[in-house]
Amino acid sequence: MLDSSAVFRRQQFLIRTLGGYTDQTHQKRMQQTMALSGTAFEADAENILRAITPTFDPSKHKGQAGKIAVIGGCREYTGAPYFAAISALKIGADLSHVFCTKDAAPVIKSYSPELIVHPILEESYSVRDEDKLSITRKVLFEVNKWMERFDCLVVGPGLGRDPFLLACVREIIRHARELNVPIVIDGDGLFLVTNSLDLDLVSGYPLAVLTPNVNEYKRLVEKVLNCEVDDHDAHEQLLSLAKGIGGVTILRKGKSDLISDGETVKSVSIYGSPRRCGGQGVVELSTGFFLLLIVAVFLSWARQRLSAAEGDLHISTINPTILGCIAGSALVRKAASLAFQDKKRSTLTSDIIECLGRSLEDICPAS
Repeated sequence: MLDSSAVFRRQQFLIRTLGGYTDQTHQKRMQQTMALSGTAFEADAENILRAITPTFDPSKHKGQAGKIAVIGGCREYTGAPYFAAISALKIGADLSHVFCTKDAAPVIKSYSPELIVHPILEESYSVRDEDKLSITRKVLFEVNKWMERFDCLVVGPGLGRDPFLLACVREIIRHARELNVPIVIDGDGLFLVTNSLDLDLVSGYPLAVLTPNVNEYKRLVEKVLNCEVDDHDAHEQLLSLAKGIGGVTILRKGKSDLISDGETVKSVSIYGSPRRCGGQGVVELSTGFFLLLIVAVFLSWARQRLSAAEGDLHISTINPTILGCIAGSALVRKAASLAFQDKKRSTLTSDIIECLGRSLEDICPAS
């Protein structure tokens, strides 16, 4: 009882705080993380980033560098879908849409004029029982008008757990599968998937990517493998989990991000940031809400690049969902490290987002 109490957690926080944090600590943790990168599972993340990031081409038109949609945003949570959607634009996607509830739309619109916001989702409090069927059909009709235009769908940021809202999103995911649209799922999207019958929403769908944090991963392992998380054999357990869900790709966020599609396991151990700020959604030193959109953008780019990379064995033999996860993880980790170097304890999610372009430019210069 003591371990799970709020009092105990506050005591542990005070102990950590009194221990202090210095630049030497930061450097030591960076060195420890770099040592992990020599393992057999470590991905060649920077070269993959260079391989799948498209070059600027004046002959291309708007939309060819990626059209991404976020399904999320409700009364309580408006920051997460914004963080996700704006990050896609910050690294080079052309268009970023947000499908959210009517209450969330004005707030998300006020954050940035660059986002295309669709206020079409509804929550239970605003829907009468006799109107649920007709409203569900209306929501699906509005989303389906756009679906074929998207390179990837992201489900979960700020979605909430309203039963009617989740029921509508369940149907959206099913339709995306029918159209072979890649789907990246996190947060309350994972809550929906984990609690659906036999994970039928994503099971056996090779274009699905799940990005669980430590607690979400624990629930997936318990549901699919019927056991506890085994950190001593994390690679094998992740491989079994991905196989158990029919070959979906799973990005397990943590001190090192682990990625598997049921056939292979890769890790990304680039040092990120010790800061755990609200909205970043970090686990240990890892990624945030905006990783979803970055994975989505790189997944879109990877699929495009693979079709033209028959002679490039470096990337043509790798599952594009694995490529997208490796690229997204590496980019966010590098951006988080840059932001922490500048801001230290005051680092916010918005600071990391502002470092995304700089992070990508360092690895893959635009000129």
